[in-house]
Amino acid sequence: MKKIKTTVTIFFSVFILVASAQEDTISLNLTDKTVSFIEAYSAKQQPNSSIDDVDHFLSFFADDFKDEHIKYGVVVADKTEFKKGLLDKLQNKVYFHRVTIENIMMGNNVAFVKIKIWAKVKPYHMDTIVEHTTGQIMSIEFDENGLIKHLRRHHN
Repeated sequence: MKKIKTTVTIFFSVFILVASAQEDTISLNLTDKTVSFIEAYSAKQQPNSSIDDVDHFLSFFADDFKDEHIKYGVVVADKTEFKKGLLDKLQNKVYFHRVTIENIMMGNNVAFVKIKIWAKVKPYHMDTIVEHTTGQIMSIEFDENGLIKHLRRHHN
């Protein structure tokens, strides 16, 4: 009987360690994916950005997704519409656009990212140059494939 208890205890201990290691690996992979996403977010808004940068950014999103800009009440849920808007922004004259990650908090299939954006841009539809520094908090929900299914952007 003691042998069975010992075997069961060892089995459950190994099971818990393996499950914990898998959870840590998933969390680490989503942390890496979150950092890569923010890098792609920045790369699509550089002076030399191209359609390839836009496509790379879009590759982080699931086919069925939502991108919400909470402050402005804007929701995009169609990749074709999303891509068109991003391609329009390639017409902007970008002097510089820097994005830095200030903090990342990971949850179960979700990341909360605080970023700072410093940019100098002349939007293609305006006659003035806009320079600004702003913060943003993003909540990024991932699906079971590690793709973004819901992005909420909380602008300062």
